[in-house]
Amino acid sequence: MGTVSRFHDRTRPAAHRIESEEEAIATARRLAGDFALQASERDINRVFPRAELDALFQSGLTAVTVPPENEGLDVANALLGEIVAIIAEGDSSIAECLEHHFTVLEQLRNDPSEERRDLLFARALAGDHFTATAFDQVGAASSLGATYELTGRSLRSPGLLFVDWIVADAIDAEGERVRFYLARESEGLQIIDDWDGFGQRTNGAGTAVAQGVTGDAKAATDDGPQRHTTASALAALLHAGTDLGIARAALANLRESPRSVSIGKLALSVQATAALVESAGGKLDFSQVGPSAGTVDTAFFSASAAKITASRTALDVANALFELSGNGATSIGRNLDRHWRNARIRANDAAADDLYQAAAAHYFGD
Repeated sequence: MGTVSRFHDRTRPAAHRIESEEEAIATARRLAGDFALQASERDINRVFPRAELDALFQSGLTAVTVPPENEGLDVANALLGEIVAIIAEGDSSIAECLEHHFTVLEQLRNDPSEERRDLLFARALAGDHFTATAFDQVGAASSLGATYELTGRSLRSPGLLFVDWIVADAIDAEGERVRFYLARESEGLQIIDDWDGFGQRTNGAGTAVAQGVTGDAKAATDDGPQRHTTASALAALLHAGTDLGIARAALANLRESPRSVSIGKLALSVQATAALVESAGGKLDFSQVGPSAGTVDTAFFSASAAKITASRTALDVANALFELSGNGATSIGRNLDRHWRNARIRANDAAADDLYQAAAAHYFGD
């Protein structure tokens, strides 16, 4: 079932509308340049990028995946992966918020409620920020007849400290999944800043605590038994995009190092990763136009290959900063270790063993 809290009024101006893919990529490059200026300082002092996120969401870039039937641009997924990579090169914490936002919009694309799609896509076009979380305790959702109530503590999720809307999956006492679309200021909802990681220090990760949060539960969500979805494929693709941006940022800091075979290998590895992101984006486009178990699985495994490769590449380049740049690279003032810290903590979300087993079953049969 799906539940939606009361829609809230906004006081900030409506966001700009981006009219073309060329404008989208130009906007991403401009913003990334601005974000990079104080990214290191924000990381050192854990200063949240609130002004930067306001600029991002007012720019219209965060609505470029809204479908045309909802007055959006709906850019190609290869371009979307590149947009996230560009933003990540400026500040990977901001990019991580962006990747989760776009994944929620992809989930919404497949929502069966036309009214919910229209309302929430309109909010995305207006510049609202979305993210997702999960309440994994059985019974966190409980039926109150015409409504559902949410109680409990969510998993820690990036972006929760900044968002306007939270898509929260919960489980009722019968084991059925209920999806809540919650306005940030919903009564009974509290967001806690409990992040304690050494990387992605300003990505707004936090935990939601719900105490009797209620919402209308008239429309069912798309909770079919399929193993992979276009949303899970997009999540993997954009995870790769963020790690690609981290790799590019680290590689840029090697420009002053003596040219070597090692640097050449790293540069080509970054280029190969970008090619995988582009290829996966094309497959995801195809699965969105002609969704089937086969096309979605193909997109998912292609995006997952990009994700695993990007994670490894980001770590390789970040490690090389200290192997090839000499003692100057270890200066606290330069804060170059943030690239390794960011890549390392994200690599925990790119654990590959389960994926490799699933890929073996997909390509060679169960």
